[in-house]
Amino acid sequence: FPESITSEQHSLVLVKKLLAISVSCITYMRGLFPESSYGTRYLDDLCLKILREDKSCLGSLQIVKWIRGCFDALEKQYVNLGFYALSSNPTVTEMYQFKFKYKKKVPQMDISSNRRELVAGLCSKGVKQASRLLIRTLYLLLQDLGPLPNDITLSMKLLYYNDVTPNDYQPPGFKEDGSCADLLFAGDPVNLRVGSVSTDFHFVKVRVTTDNKRVRKPDSNLIQKNGPTEISHQGLDCEEEEEEESTKVNLLNLAFSQEEVIGSEKKRKVSEPEKLLLNSRK
Repeated sequence: FPESITSEQHSLVLVKKLLAISVSCITYMRGLFPESSYGTRYLDDLCLKILREDKSCLGSLQIVKWIRGCFDALEKQYVNLGFYALSSNPTVTEMYQFKFKYKKKVPQMDISSNRRELVAGLCSKGVKQASRLLIRTLYLLLQDLGPLPNDITLSMKLLYYNDVTPNDYQPPGFKEDGSCADLLFAGDPVNLRVGSVSTDFHFVKVRVTTDNKRVRKPDSNLIQKNGPTEISHQGLDCEEEEEEESTKVNLLNLAFSQEEVIGSEKKRKVSEPEKLLLNSRK
């Protein structure tokens, strides 16, 4: 991670690394690709497995392309939400959400000493601590998930901020999402809050949704109670005040249709790459 977050570029590098490490962590811990598809890095005492371009594994090559496409949307500050879904037809088994926000830096100052560099240093330290905590929490959570079905499909979607994203924009490797079918989450889905990291320029939040029965030792601090019953293009990641509403759900309807949900609000722009079939997992 960058030693200091003093510019928008440093912040962007951090967000990219968080995304790449998290996706690598998910694919490794869920046994999607062979060991040869990963390199080894260390974050303090935590051993990280990072996806690399393994020409012997077309699946890992495809995921690396997906990540780079998301990087392009992050650089342009277009992407609002990215998510990876592991599905066993016709239902979603697990879903991983990455929420992105962009903000303008407000100069901070230590009034008593007038030393901006001191405040910046403290903020950078807190960002790195939050990043480490997010990754550790994700690793621990993935260790407690039950095994995946044999017939699993990995898909990804990117949702954008409509007010700044050109209508014809598509990240490299992506296409317009033309799917009209709903993705259904069977069972008793539970939202698990992994964590968030905030800098002066970016905010990223990660959460996992899966069937409650598939979490072997659920941590009550991670569980987001009374999760949403319907998630649409207008808001896959509901705001906090909306999360406090709703009731217990038996079926989470991931409404990936182009229906308008909130008045006459413009339909959310959505991109997706080709789905990835994972029939021969390690």
